[in-house]
Amino acid sequence: MRVPTRKGTGPLPPSQDPKMTQEKYEELKKKLDFWLKTKRPSEAEEVKRLALMGDFSENVGYQIAKGRLRSLNQRIIELEKLLGRVEIIENQINSETVVVGSEVIIESNGKQKKYKILGSSESNPSLGIISHVSPLGSALLGKKVGEEFEFGASGKEKVYKVVEIK
Repeated sequence: MRVPTRKGTGPLPPSQDPKMTQEKYEELKKKLDFWLKTKRPSEAEEVKRLALMGDFSENVGYQIAKGRLRSLNQRIIELEKLLGRVEIIENQINSETVVVGSEVIIESNGKQKKYKILGSSESNPSLGIISHVSPLGSALLGKKVGEEFEFGASGKEKVYKVVEIK
């Protein structure tokens, strides 16, 4: 016999990385403001409207609307928690070592690549933005110009050299 489980009894999601730029913080605040002032009132109004249509057990529209409202409320709670513990990444100027917020140029086999190290909520490797908790990002932290380090996976490690820190 299968035991019923509620949605909230699964494993907890990993906590989000609180490091982000001021721009990302402002973007998330706008999103939260929209959810609180526009989206949630309209979803609540829809639940209220559908509740007037009769028996809750057979009112599929009501059940769906209530599920959407519950999901939105959960996202609001999670975003409020994240915004409450944000650590703003300051733009690093003339830092001697690689830190979160640095732009780094690394070289391997004569080829150079440029990366900006930010929080995981802003990472986009195709644009050269990597997270400080990613394998390469964490390998770069603390390195100085001219310093070499090995990085790679499955025994295919390459030697990289830090060329410039911006």
